Amino acid sequence: MSTNLMSWWKQFKPKACSVKLKAEDKRSVLAEIAANLVSAGLLEASLEEATLRVLTSREELASTGIGMGVAIPHVKIDGIDESICSLSVHGEGLDWAAVDGEPVQVLFTVLRPIEATDKHDPEDHLAMMRWVAGLARDPDFRSFACQAKTRTELVNLLKEMSHG
Repeated sequence: MSTNLMSWWKQFKPKACSVKLKAEDKRSVLAEIAANLVSAGLLEASLEEATLRVLTSREELASTGIGMGVAIPHVKIDGIDESICSLSVHGEGLDWAAVDGEPVQVLFTVLRPIEATDKHDPEDHLAMMRWVAGLARDPDFRSFACQAKTRTELVNLLKEMSHG
């Protein structure tokens, strides 16, 4: 395995995260997240529109709302060579057609390359996604994420949760 549990949090850069998503519907929130990834310098501006299109069509296929106030939009994007991750919080919560019908407040967005690259190991990626899903199920994590005041606090929370 190329990375271990202790370092997955490093894939979440504070400048790509948000503690106050403002959009009021699913597509607008996905657009806001894609724009954050571009302004953070992690996603090429030329890929922003395609990224939004892929994220939106993924939601049309089936909601990524896994319940408990969490959604994990997770898609393959052509033109990137490593995973790009964002953790965002929407204070009021959004209707996301989640499995339990609850509004979503915590969003883990993960973009990954179409195929393996020297910076992207699909096996390792699956292990990271299991870690993300485990965090999503942790009531303490969800509670602290919703209370975070800054993007750095969000990433520090991921770091703390990595060290058990």
